[in-house]
Amino acid sequence: MRRVLVRSLGVLLLAGALLAGGASTAAAPDPEQRIDTAEPWVWPVPHGIRVVAPWIAPPHAYGPGHRGLDVAAEVGSEALAPASGVVAFRGDVVDRPLLTIDHGGGLVSTLEPVESDLSPGDAVARGQVVGRVAVGGHAAAGSLHLGVRLDGDYVNPMLLLGGVPRAVLLPCC
Repeated sequence: MRRVLVRSLGVLLLAGALLAGGASTAAAPDPEQRIDTAEPWVWPVPHGIRVVAPWIAPPHAYGPGHRGLDVAAEVGSEALAPASGVVAFRGDVVDRPLLTIDHGGGLVSTLEPVESDLSPGDAVARGQVVGRVAVGGHAAAGSLHLGVRLDGDYVNPMLLLGGVPRAVLLPCC
């Protein structure tokens, strides 16, 4: 019994030392927070906005979660730049085509799966068609994934698309 307690205490001390030594933990964003940008962001699909997979904050930097949101979008439909910026990457990653846009101020968005003719360095305007929805990756066919990073950390895209709606309690019965 004593050996088990000592071993458990050692594991706890090691975990505490790792955390104190700078191991990263990702705190969930404040649901009331808005991220200031030079211009308001727009949805990456032209119409019929329906979120099919919402943002799910990971419990820590390497934990499971959904670091973005998926919106309904037919394969072949237009994908739009959510804000003005410069194409930072266009290409295939593992099994999906994607497009990454640097919006400045530490904000970077990624759209996937998106096939595009744009090249890194191309300037894009907010709402501009930047490609077509394709298939591949973790997003279900018929959906478009929007991921956003601020200074390298993933944030909830809803913070840029008008904020996270406040919960409202409705009367029952």
